[in-house]
Amino acid sequence: MDASALFKFSSGLYVVSADPGAGERAAACLVNTGLQVTSAPLQVSVTVNKENFTCGAIERAGHFSLAVVDESADMLFVGRFGFRTSADFDKYDGIASAVASTGDPYPAEHVCSYVACNVVQTVDVGTHLTFVGEVVDAGNLSGVPPMTYAYYHTTLKGKTPPKASSYVAGIS
Repeated sequence: MDASALFKFSSGLYVVSADPGAGERAAACLVNTGLQVTSAPLQVSVTVNKENFTCGAIERAGHFSLAVVDESADMLFVGRFGFRTSADFDKYDGIASAVASTGDPYPAEHVCSYVACNVVQTVDVGTHLTFVGEVVDAGNLSGVPPMTYAYYHTTLKGKTPPKASSYVAGIS
């Protein structure tokens, strides 16, 4: 079997964030699993590794923001959200950000749009949880094209980290 066939699935890169409140730090991570699932009601899903600090933050908060990374993002931005943990690093410290109506932050630069959602369903898919959220807030932030996962791999020469849902051992 050639699992690299799945790399041809079209997807983007997204920053998913949640702020559980109660003095807890907001958490964020980079994913390639954002997806609109219905239009009425307007719902999106995002899939996050159970070991990611952000996964627990979304569970505790019951809501999340999902920002669409655009082609202006560089590897420093990708690394901030994709290769560090919110458990010991404040991903929003020192960068431009905004807060959605749910209370969840999102980057204000290098993203072309965002949605904010209340979680309506959580599905356990093994190593990851899929959160289905009803959209309660959304906005367009720039006209820069969204970054596809293919662009990330071919133009930025990015690698797939082991906790990513698309990670296949031996293939990055």
